[in-house]
Amino acid sequence: MATNMESAANQRIVENLASRLRRRQVVGSRETALETVLVLRQVVSKARFSNIDQLLGIIRAVGRKLVEAQPKEYTVGNTVRKVLHHIREEYHAASQGIAASKPTFSIATFVSQGQPRKQAAPQKISHETRGVLKENDSDDPDSFSRTLKPVLMEAIQDVLDELETVYDNVSKNAKDHIHSDEIILTIGKSSTVEAFLKAAAPYRKYTVIVADTAPSYSGREMAQSLSSSGISTVLIPDSSIYALMSRINKVILGAHAILANGGMFAITGSLLVATAARAHSTPVVVCSGQFKLTPQWNLYHEYGALDFADPSSVLGFEEGDLVDKVDVVNPYYDYVRPEMIDAYITNDGDHPPSSVYRLIKEAYDDEDYEL
Repeated sequence: MATNMESAANQRIVENLASRLRRRQVVGSRETALETVLVLRQVVSKARFSNIDQLLGIIRAVGRKLVEAQPKEYTVGNTVRKVLHHIREEYHAASQGIAASKPTFSIATFVSQGQPRKQAAPQKISHETRGVLKENDSDDPDSFSRTLKPVLMEAIQDVLDELETVYDNVSKNAKDHIHSDEIILTIGKSSTVEAFLKAAAPYRKYTVIVADTAPSYSGREMAQSLSSSGISTVLIPDSSIYALMSRINKVILGAHAILANGGMFAITGSLLVATAARAHSTPVVVCSGQFKLTPQWNLYHEYGALDFADPSSVLGFEEGDLVDKVDVVNPYYDYVRPEMIDAYITNDGDHPPSSVYRLIKEAYDDEDYEL
């Protein structure tokens, strides 16, 4: 049985990223996902394995180490699951000598696997790979990895390409969701929402109201960026959200992680916005890449994630008398329930929260839910 991480080079690569994740030197869903893919690509390129189970074991070990280093960055585990899914697909295609067998439609497969992905195009398998894939070859133990690695590297590159183009793919139909003279509310700084709003600007004239998102005040950076792109932008304090909601046509939010039940973790203040929007029957739309889909549930707290920032930014220690009398909580992320969300706009189309379970079923294999 091959060890989980055979080479010292692989160990250094993984330890380096784990250390940076632990120290919060790599933050943000897309950045952590990109770093994870790059590490997995190096690990696979240097790994030695004589059967598919050894390779999957190596990747699982790397995934566990990275997830344990920073459990709050859900895209690390999601990316590992996605790579494992692609590797299994390429292995089955290579071992059978075809890239994609003709799908068989039945009630049983639909219930267990969901609807087949329409864009899944057959992959070309070279003549060298076809028919010569041999596991546990005692005469040449490295023949299996040597034969399979080229197609595995292509599969990992597909995951990397998806991450690099996620903003463009989410924003490509922005003008169909944003109409002229609309007043749109968003909160905080989300790169996906920013790209989405900017993509519609050449086609529509609209106004964006940005809540400043205390205590981080990341909304100020968002408002400045949108305003510099020629979008009519108004910056408001969080306390004015409910008062202005009756004038809002649409709420557009970003997501930190989309959970299996259709809910999401999002920047602090998102629950306030979604609750006010629900009271005024204002539609709430979430822009997010599918790499944020995670097969996990919010089991610990009704209103937020178990990820807290320094409380002194909310209530400083100079307020000595008051600090002794209250417990101050400063969560990084709110939990927004699925019934408060109308639609997810992803790089693979628009989906209601009730369809998230099917997207997760298509993106990951059941055995990888627990790494």
